[in-house]
Amino acid sequence: MTKLPAPALMLGSVLSIQFGQAIGKQLSGTVGAPGVVALRLGPAAVLLLLLHRPSLPRSRREAVLVLGFGTAIAGMNLIHPALTLLPLGQACALQLLGPVTLALLTSRRLRDAGCAVLAGGGVWLFHAPHGARFPLGGVLLALASGACMAAYLLLSKKAGADGRGGGSLALAVAWAAVLTVPLGVMEQGTELLAPRVLLTGGAVAVLSAVLPYSLESAALRRLPTRTVGVLAGLEPASAGLAGALVLDEHLSAAQWAALACVGTASAGAVARPGARRGRDRDRGAPHLSEGARKRTGTGA
Repeated sequence: MTKLPAPALMLGSVLSIQFGQAIGKQLSGTVGAPGVVALRLGPAAVLLLLLHRPSLPRSRREAVLVLGFGTAIAGMNLIHPALTLLPLGQACALQLLGPVTLALLTSRRLRDAGCAVLAGGGVWLFHAPHGARFPLGGVLLALASGACMAAYLLLSKKAGADGRGGGSLALAVAWAAVLTVPLGVMEQGTELLAPRVLLTGGAVAVLSAVLPYSLESAALRRLPTRTVGVLAGLEPASAGLAGALVLDEHLSAAQWAALACVGTASAGAVARPGARRGRDRDRGAPHLSEGARKRTGTGA
């Protein structure tokens, strides 16, 4: 997996997570949003812990980082209650404002800023209101999820600086499960143990958590945070595709035009001479220490 180009890893991640969320939105009709989150993060935590068998944090700093990382992952799951109020593409477009803002704030190149602005324009065009009104609660939940997504990108990159990679990710997802699974259990109880629910929940866990988190983990080792943020601009496109194929949520002509915007922005984010890529990677995280700039990374 690590031999694949980093942009290909990110593409696989965004396709996987959006199809997983589309299935999760269907499942929420049976077990509710808290139940979906429990079925997503609970099995994902178990699988990642078995896969990486991480050791416990060795210092207070590592422990704080894992807790912050996991809390950001838990916060990203606010997208699931948002999906009960908004179409998949609309919720994803609002969530993406977090990473796009991060890309703008961390950019030091005019070209990167232009890509971020283009991606942001695509987000707006993807679900331009045209007089339509959306529930304020759903909008706020999606925006809060986007803020947590920006924090996730920063913390996952920083977690990789410790050289623990998948171990930090596994511990963080386990902490996110501790924060969220009890809510789903309290609301749905034994409904979560129905065979069909468990099977569907397992698919959601793999598609929207285990696989995309692992792919982003590998991608973040080789891409600056702002570039990953712009590449995440592909998520509304994949959300639109997943919504159409899984949920029968069809797109307008303006929304398809938005896909061209985010696709162009994503291509522009990675179309740069190879000799300059290493220097751009260092510039992509000006807030981190010198040691952290030599790191690997982690990747919801």
